[in-house]
Amino acid sequence: MKTATIIGSPISPYARKVFAMCVLKGIEFEIDPVVAFFSDDRFTKLSPVRRIPVYRDERVALCDSSVICQYLEDAHPTPHLYPKNIEQRAQARWLEEFADTRMGDVFAWKIFQAAVIDPGIWNRPRDKAALEAAVTTELPPVMDYLEEWAPAHGYIFGEISIADISIVPYFANLGWARVEPDANRWPKTIAWVNRVRAEDAFARFEKMAAPLIRTQIADHRRVLAEQGAKLSADTYMTRNDPIRGPLTVK
Repeated sequence: MKTATIIGSPISPYARKVFAMCVLKGIEFEIDPVVAFFSDDRFTKLSPVRRIPVYRDERVALCDSSVICQYLEDAHPTPHLYPKNIEQRAQARWLEEFADTRMGDVFAWKIFQAAVIDPGIWNRPRDKAALEAAVTTELPPVMDYLEEWAPAHGYIFGEISIADISIVPYFANLGWARVEPDANRWPKTIAWVNRVRAEDAFARFEKMAAPLIRTQIADHRRVLAEQGAKLSADTYMTRNDPIRGPLTVK
């Protein structure tokens, strides 16, 4: 079997979700660390909404982290990362959807974008009012909901599952935006997230991504190579000027 390729920067929580899925299943892969705003026209053919990650192996090219993870579960069923119990599997899929949508909206597009993407990519000043509003009014209900699900020990459904894999990556982006949820207010969630983040499947790629936040886009491949990342020979990131995708939050 040829080595798979995952197209997407480790900065993306959606990409790190797929990275973790592959590591936990023992699937070898290369990374093309594309920042979607700088991807070329070939990338648009793979991802018509110009979002990452994209997963490619000898059989398929797939967009959307949830579609990719379901494919990986079907194609590589051992170890299973969706609960076997039908009720728990449905709940895990809901938590994945909650992470992809509501957490993505608040953690990635409203907080991380305002703090990092807007000034770093679009040369906009930080919208401090919008950032403060997201942190004070939109983040707490998400954290309250996660606190209801967070396990006192281990993982949400006993064994690690797509629920843990989907939710946890967002917290690194929150930290890179210099936002730290109150551990006294949400103790179970913070303890659970920290336990999972410390595991190799998550910590390895957080460590790779952290210096990229402060690195020029053109130097991302070099910085990742210096950290020992297995990179693809070709890249879909050839633009020098950023371009918005059709679903980019403005």
